[in-house]
Amino acid sequence: MPDQDKPRGAILQRDKQTYAIVPRMPAGLIKLEDLKSIVNVVEKYDIPIVKVTSGHRMALVGMKAEVVDDIWQDLKMDAGKATELCLHYVQACPGNAVCKFGVQDSLGIGIELEELFTGMDMPAKVKIGVSGCSLCCGESYVRDVGLFGKKKGWTVIFGGNSAKRPRIGDVIAKNIEKQEAIDLIKRALEYYVANAKKRERTARFIDRIGIDEFKKSVL
Repeated sequence: MPDQDKPRGAILQRDKQTYAIVPRMPAGLIKLEDLKSIVNVVEKYDIPIVKVTSGHRMALVGMKAEVVDDIWQDLKMDAGKATELCLHYVQACPGNAVCKFGVQDSLGIGIELEELFTGMDMPAKVKIGVSGCSLCCGESYVRDVGLFGKKKGWTVIFGGNSAKRPRIGDVIAKNIEKQEAIDLIKRALEYYVANAKKRERTARFIDRIGIDEFKKSVL
């Protein structure tokens, strides 16, 4: 099925007959009413697989094309990105909201970053990981953009990747305030958008231009 004919927000599966959808869940949080909606559509449409993804979302898998639009209407949730060249997700640990180790509000800044960068066209897919402490449960060092909190502020990381050519991201700032971190990430992604090749992930972009050139341009 041509891309223009496939259902909105749907991913064709291996059998070439069924689709998956991934409702958007900013920073991995889900409201009670959205959780109820997911349960309702799973029962109503007899969806065979519900999978928690690495991006802290739920993938609903195994639907025929003709019911996908109806499912979205029943869900009343935005579609999470899974194949497009854009921000796919922000994953965030619980941070200081509940975790005894958390020293910064990872959920709060994670949601803010997702709202800020959702819809921004990127050269390739981008993933953000936010951790409320240096234990880095948000996988901050292996995401395109990473942050982790310490008592003195945020550490910002760029160019990480956990795929078949893994790369530990480079620290580009330490102990900065929340708004400074957000502004730096904005400059970093804008520079990446302006200078990266199409489908060049941040890890390969940094490998190509060098971290010193990158830092000189965004700091």
